Amino acid sequence: MEKTNVQKLAKILKILVTITFICNLLILPLVPGIVGIGFEAEGWTAVERLTPYEGSPWQLPLRVGIAFLLACWQYLFRVWRSEYTAVLTLFLLACGVCTALILRQAQRVLDTILEGNPFQKKNGTSMKRAAGCCFVISAAALLRTFWRFWHYGSIAPLFTYNALFIPLFAMGGLLCMVMSALFRQAAELKEENDLTI
Repeated sequence: MEKTNVQKLAKILKILVTITFICNLLILPLVPGIVGIGFEAEGWTAVERLTPYEGSPWQLPLRVGIAFLLACWQYLFRVWRSEYTAVLTLFLLACGVCTALILRQAQRVLDTILEGNPFQKKNGTSMKRAAGCCFVISAAALLRTFWRFWHYGSIAPLFTYNALFIPLFAMGGLLCMVMSALFRQAAELKEENDLTI
């Protein structure tokens, strides 16, 4: 049986989602170190000192990668000393875990599309889980925005990406809830249709 255009598109999308999912899982353990490097006075210069520019062209990317990983683990425990970096690290970790879960649910939905049977109740469940993760990201952004109001004592946090996450992921969660209901209703109609035939 020849694949439809939707299935061909779903296959490409599944590859992209899988690559993003793997990259997310690889970078997630390094988040505290990256935050620590970014806020440490000598963070990036320390990484540069570990990577002198000498040798073959293949040596530099490898040395930079190794130095980056070593620096991330060096700064892993330093982020918890500062209130600001600790809150930022917790926020980014929460967003990263939720994003990984959303991508995993997207893989499950794409799998059913590739099978040629997208109208299943499990797709409704997957979309409901994705909606929950979107709401968690929105709530985490709201908490961080309130914390920044308290920390800075100004309205400056309203003009950050963090404040943008609140309505963006809340709407994403609502959209996923609607999609969940549509998948469930389509699955029920399909079951009724199969029973009448």
